[in-house]
Amino acid sequence: MSAPTARRAELLPRGKKPKNPYWVSSIGFVAPGVLLVAVVLYLPFIWTSWISLNEYSGLGDPEFVGIENFTAMFADPGFLVSLRNTLFWVIGTILLPVGLGLLIAVLSHGMRGATWFRLPFLVPYAISGVAVGVIWSFVLQTNGALSQAMAFLHLPGADLRWLLDGPLNTVMMILAASWQGAGVNALLFGIGLQSIPKEPIEAARVDGASGFTLFRTMTWPMLAPLTTVVVGLAIVGSLKTFDVVWAMTQGGPGRVSETLALTMYKETFVNNDYGLGAAVALFLTVITVLASILYLRRQLADSRSM
Repeated sequence: MSAPTARRAELLPRGKKPKNPYWVSSIGFVAPGVLLVAVVLYLPFIWTSWISLNEYSGLGDPEFVGIENFTAMFADPGFLVSLRNTLFWVIGTILLPVGLGLLIAVLSHGMRGATWFRLPFLVPYAISGVAVGVIWSFVLQTNGALSQAMAFLHLPGADLRWLLDGPLNTVMMILAASWQGAGVNALLFGIGLQSIPKEPIEAARVDGASGFTLFRTMTWPMLAPLTTVVVGLAIVGSLKTFDVVWAMTQGGPGRVSETLALTMYKETFVNNDYGLGAAVALFLTVITVLASILYLRRQLADSRSM
């Protein structure tokens, strides 16, 4: 608080805050940002919410139908398959890319040349999701590289249809996405491990802690704030999964490997049912926001109690 402002505050009655003389100019600085967010984020959301209550093909005027699009969405068996596959993606993305990233970071922490050890895992992150899908399609297609390698080694499972049978195709696509996402998680966890102070770790070692016990009792609690961010980003990213699935199966065969994002795209731009597509988009947005709020509230509450 500046000296004149502080002097005015002393002269005001108790409990009354001094008026900020710069409030008009501060609104001028903040207003462009608020206006940009409103135009880019909130107006499309309001428009999408309105379209979800209408029957609209993209041409002509929308026709108000109330909640019919939501009723049709929940009655559609394909939507329930998309919901199940999206849940698989959330669980798989937390277990595999985050778990593998943590494992790589812990194993390489303190190693000489740890950067070179992590580099092969980080390179796939520079590739687009579509390119990852194309690469893994060659590997997993019927009689592709994986099936031929397994047949050559006389391993069971060479005749499996990796991308044709569900939910096996969803599992394989989660593995492909894990190949891309594990490296950046390893990088983030590696930065987190380097930021941990050495003194508590050395004190725990002097007390006899080592190996997994040292990691569980000392390292893991200190990594908790970073883990909250990594897992939160993984949850939000998995709920919006689109590019890998579109490149590998386009949600097929039929709709057996669709996710909610893919269902939203197909209903809107393939079937030209903008109302139903908007209903799926609104449902996906609500789930993403609720999952983020619930997860962050739980994690922040745990961190405050520590």
